[in-house]
Amino acid sequence: MADKQLVVFRLGNEHYGLDIVAVEGIIKLQEITKVPHSPRFVEGITYLRDHVLPVVDLRKRYDVSDVKDTDATRIITVKIGEIQAGMIVDAVSEVITVDDKEIEKVSDMVITKSSEFVEGVIKDGNRLLLFVNLEKVLSFEEENLLQDVLLGAESRSYI
Repeated sequence: MADKQLVVFRLGNEHYGLDIVAVEGIIKLQEITKVPHSPRFVEGITYLRDHVLPVVDLRKRYDVSDVKDTDATRIITVKIGEIQAGMIVDAVSEVITVDDKEIEKVSDMVITKSSEFVEGVIKDGNRLLLFVNLEKVLSFEEENLLQDVLLGAESRSYI
């Protein structure tokens, strides 16, 4: 029996769980500098703890929510591959503990190429949480694009 702690966040009306081990921090939405010619879902870059941080808007990336920032909007900082990045979400609500056995695999019939980041589903009270595999949030090509945005921003000294 192995327990996992999950950071629960919301995109639109859906709740997602991300292994807390992958989370470096959660911050309020802050000023983001746009980077020309970056992918639509890359909001830009921000400065956090002496580092330039590329910021991905998961709402745009997965077309799951009208993109409207509120007081609850947060940036979850994570490490995607070798890149430290921020992910904009509608809200972060809590940290829960689940047993690995509670994470049920999702049928291949409902998972598409664009939703393969959903590794499983967890019944938590009256709601279902979609368990996120951070390694699949971005494709290999998108990770490279994010790296290019970061390298380009650092070389141009936007911050």
